[in-house]
Amino acid sequence: MLTQAIQDYLKLIYRFEAEGRRPSTNDLARGMDVAAASVTNMLKRLADLKLVTYASYRGVSLTDSGRLIALEMLRHHRLIETYLAQALGYSLDQLHDEAEHLEHHISEQFEERIDALLGYPRYDPHGDPIPSKEGLIPPRCNQALSEAALDVDWVVRRISDHSKELLRYLMHCHLVPETKLRIMDRAPFEGPLTLRIGETEVMVGYKAACYVYVEQVDRGA
Repeated sequence: MLTQAIQDYLKLIYRFEAEGRRPSTNDLARGMDVAAASVTNMLKRLADLKLVTYASYRGVSLTDSGRLIALEMLRHHRLIETYLAQALGYSLDQLHDEAEHLEHHISEQFEERIDALLGYPRYDPHGDPIPSKEGLIPPRCNQALSEAALDVDWVVRRISDHSKELLRYLMHCHLVPETKLRIMDRAPFEGPLTLRIGETEVMVGYKAACYVYVEQVDRGA
């Protein structure tokens, strides 16, 4: 039986891989908030279970079996987040911690009922794709607002959920999924961006804008 710790490690490794990175022991130690020696012991265990491939100083990667488990946990997590937001009114900064507690304890039947109740969503409230039961993943928006073109109409598709403080800042700036905007100005040397959202101008820091992902509005739609 897979423990909660194993599931959490696999999910974290997947998150790194989704960003195009092969995580090191130190990366995982920071992500799990444990000592590097504990990570090494866990990675050896995961390798014995054939859930990862691991060699010292070369990083770690998921096997096909490990990836399927990670995707199942992400599916649980993101469906729960969607349910909490839509049915219970949780705000974006409240979703992650609650879903972390619940994701390990729901049955497959419960997962299927939530999915049907929500209308089979493809994305969670932060804009992250929800894996299907078969492990298929909808496309993810990766165009950072910080590098998007000026004087073009954009719509926010995804925001990072790695920090409650960041989420609160983005919500304060009205930078949440489905918000339409135009970048009016970008100050040099990683200075703030001036955005037009509706009839309002909003200033947002460059570093925060790196965690907002946008898609160009199709004027023909």
